[in-house]
Amino acid sequence: MRASEIIAAMASGTASGVLYLVASAAGPVPGIPAVITAAQQRGWDVCLILTPTAARWLDADLEDLARLSGHPVRSAYKQPGEPDVLPPPDAVLVAPATFNTVNKWAAGISDTLALGLINEAIGMGIPVAAVPWVHGPLAAHPALAASIARLRGAGVTVLDEAGRDAGAAVPGSAGADGAGLESASARGASAGPGGPGPDVASLPVAPAPAPAPAFADYPWERALDALG
Repeated sequence: MRASEIIAAMASGTASGVLYLVASAAGPVPGIPAVITAAQQRGWDVCLILTPTAARWLDADLEDLARLSGHPVRSAYKQPGEPDVLPPPDAVLVAPATFNTVNKWAAGISDTLALGLINEAIGMGIPVAAVPWVHGPLAAHPALAASIARLRGAGVTVLDEAGRDAGAAVPGSAGADGAGLESASARGASAGPGGPGPDVASLPVAPAPAPAPAFADYPWERALDALG
């Protein structure tokens, strides 16, 4: 199935093909059954791939997830010579995508099965969409914006938690360049025996971090739409 055919089918709600759903260990990951069902209702044959930590989080549910998807849930590389147990993908959805996953992916690191498959997906030229789940200080880390920009440059559709095209920014951050974060020197200066130094008052103080969106608000449906 050509990418243009997949996109047209996704937009019309009549998609057919294999969708790799690749999930990291982030708060919304317990909602994975709902997105598997939603994708199946759109006509996708869903294969679930988890990062090792996400697999540990969902350990008690792995058999149920395999029955729901109709395929083994994968989280580790197979042994040499073992057959592939999943069909090849026609599209890939990376959701939720953590800070670690986004940055390793952009760097081309494949030290887990999940990363290896999504790196290969870029090289295969198939539709790939991702929805990061990154908040607080990590959202302000400059590596995140750079990684999102690099993935977008490689053709990945990256959305924010509201299902919008995220561009090079992720909502809830204090700014992609980390401005406004309290420096380590500022935090430590007041602990000295003489109290704050003469220039501490002028140092920036971090604003209260924006609250993370509720897990229930994670845009699974919009993430599926992003493949169109």
